[in-house]
Amino acid sequence: MVRRSLVLLALSLYTAFAAGPFVWVAMLSLRTTTEIHRNHFAFPDPAHWEKFPEAWFNSNYGIYFANSLQIVLGAVAVLTIVGAMAAHCLARYPFRLNRAIYFILFSTIIFPPQITIISLFQILVGYNLYNSKLGLTLVYVAIQLPLTIYILESFFARIPQDLFDAARMDGYSDWEIFWRVALPIAFPAVATTIILNFILLWNEFLFAVVLITEETNRTLPLGIQRFIGDTQEDVGMIATGLMIAIIPVIIVYGFFSERLIQGMTAGAVK
Repeated sequence: MVRRSLVLLALSLYTAFAAGPFVWVAMLSLRTTTEIHRNHFAFPDPAHWEKFPEAWFNSNYGIYFANSLQIVLGAVAVLTIVGAMAAHCLARYPFRLNRAIYFILFSTIIFPPQITIISLFQILVGYNLYNSKLGLTLVYVAIQLPLTIYILESFFARIPQDLFDAARMDGYSDWEIFWRVALPIAFPAVATTIILNFILLWNEFLFAVVLITEETNRTLPLGIQRFIGDTQEDVGMIATGLMIAIIPVIIVYGFFSERLIQGMTAGAVK
């Protein structure tokens, strides 16, 4: 009983530590700067919901949000499909350079992707992809693909071979085996990579600030930076802008949280 109480206490303290800043920003987003200066930790009474459309329409947030949504969803879709296919291939099909390719992919995770910025800048300029949403999408795919394959490969490798043998006896092709057998079973792990990639890319700033300079192609983190610069003294509106950026992450996690837990805790596929 004492041990259980200590565990619950520790979990409660950690939850408060992790969720506290989010709850505080959510409260600030519904209050004016004057109300915040009067009492930093008071509840929003009244709640100023009109601040959200004001931030959205008066600060180009709609453009930034649409750009981020297009770039991140496109990158996550490519990462999910290509990463799952590559992981399935490395896990199930032995060939001469199988482990060498896997080792190269694993090695790229060790080095920070920031060291490739100059090379990526030159490549995008050479192919007329600099300052384009397509160019940034391809960069996001390139920097996240090794980690995606690394996470999924071990999961695909745990799928019992008997399932593939049975599918082949039923006349399934390699393509059908992947889509109708391997991918549905590995969906918890796939959902894990979807959430991780979405969160990392949605909040990514360094590559975006280097490779995107045009206003019409800016992503949401770049928009927040400009928004903070324009409204440096308006703490309430800054909090509102941050909440607009946080809400999509919460929605994605809400849809895939159960799958994320399954993917993170799966020790073997039964």
